[in-house]
Amino acid sequence: MFDWLEHMAQWLVYDVFGMNPEDHLAKALDFFIYDSIKILLLLFTVVFLMGIINSYFPIDRVKNYLSRNKLYGTEYFMASLFGVVTPFCSCSSVPLFIGFVRGGIPLGVTFAFLVTSPLVNEVAIGLFVGLFGVKTTILYVLSGVLLGTISGLILQKLKLEKFLTPWVKEVLANAQRDQKRFEEEKQSFKQRLPIIWDEALKILKGVLPYVIIGIAIGGLMHGYIPEGFFEKYMAKNNLFAVPIATILAVPMYSNASGILPIVQVLVDKGIPLGTAIAFMMGVVGLSLPEAMLLKKVMTIKLIGIFFGVVMLCIIVSGYLFNLIL
Repeated sequence: MFDWLEHMAQWLVYDVFGMNPEDHLAKALDFFIYDSIKILLLLFTVVFLMGIINSYFPIDRVKNYLSRNKLYGTEYFMASLFGVVTPFCSCSSVPLFIGFVRGGIPLGVTFAFLVTSPLVNEVAIGLFVGLFGVKTTILYVLSGVLLGTISGLILQKLKLEKFLTPWVKEVLANAQRDQKRFEEEKQSFKQRLPIIWDEALKILKGVLPYVIIGIAIGGLMHGYIPEGFFEKYMAKNNLFAVPIATILAVPMYSNASGILPIVQVLVDKGIPLGTAIAFMMGVVGLSLPEAMLLKKVMTIKLIGIFFGVVMLCIIVSGYLFNLIL
C-alpha cells in the first residue's frame, strides 16, 4: 500500500543524502521518514472519513446501537476480525483508534481492534505459513483474534472512559456539536466538507508532536538495537522465559513481517516457539512509540492498564503455545 513512500524515503536517505545503507543512523532516518509520513497520512485520512460518517450518523445512535446489540462479545470479536484485515503496525493502528473513539465506538471495542491489528494481517499470515506451517499459523491467527477479543472485553468491563484525556473529550464534543449543526441547518455534503476538513486538520496538529517524538524513538530503536540483543534472556529451561521475553519486547518496535525472520532465528537456536511468539507479540502489539502516540488520547494510568492487560494475555498465549506445540 505504501511501497511508493518506502521508495521515496530510501531515495532521500541513500541517494539525496548519500548515506551508507549499513549505517545505523541511515537506517533510523529511513525508518523515521517512512513511518512518520505514513502515520500522518493515515491519521488525516481516517479522521476525515470518520468526520464525514459522523456528519450523517449521530455518535450517540452508533454508541447506543453497539451497547444494545451484543451477543457474548460479538462486537469485540468483529473488531478483532477487522484488525486482521488491516495491515498496520501498532503505531499505524493508532490513527484508526482515534477515528473510532471520535466516532463514538465503545472504548473496549476500539481496544479489541488496536490489539489485533498489528498482530495478525495477511502479510504476517503468509510469512507464518512459509516459516512454521499451516497448523501453527491457524493457532497464531486464532490466538491473535482471541487476544484482541478478551482484552477488549476486560478493558470495557473496567469502565476506563474517565481516563481518556481532555483533548479526546474535546474532540468528541466538537464532533457532536458539528453533527447537530449539520442536522439543524440541513447542510449539503459540499457545505459540510470545509467544517470536516478544518476539524481533521485541528486533530492532526494536536497529535503531530506525539507522532514525531514516538516515531523518532522507534527509528532509533530500529537502527541501533541489535537483532540478537535479547536472545540470552529466552533460555529454553527458564520457567520465566515467556514473561521476560514479553517485557523485553516492549522497548523494540517493528511490524509482524519485520520481526518474523527474527522469530525464526530464535526458534532455530532452540528457543521454544511459544516464547518466541510471545516476544513477537510484544514487539508488534506493544511498543514505546505506540505509548507515546497514545499519550495524546490516554492518561498514563490508562496506557499502563492497557499495556498490562495485553501483556498478561500475551504471556498466557505464550505458555499455551509452548504446551500445545
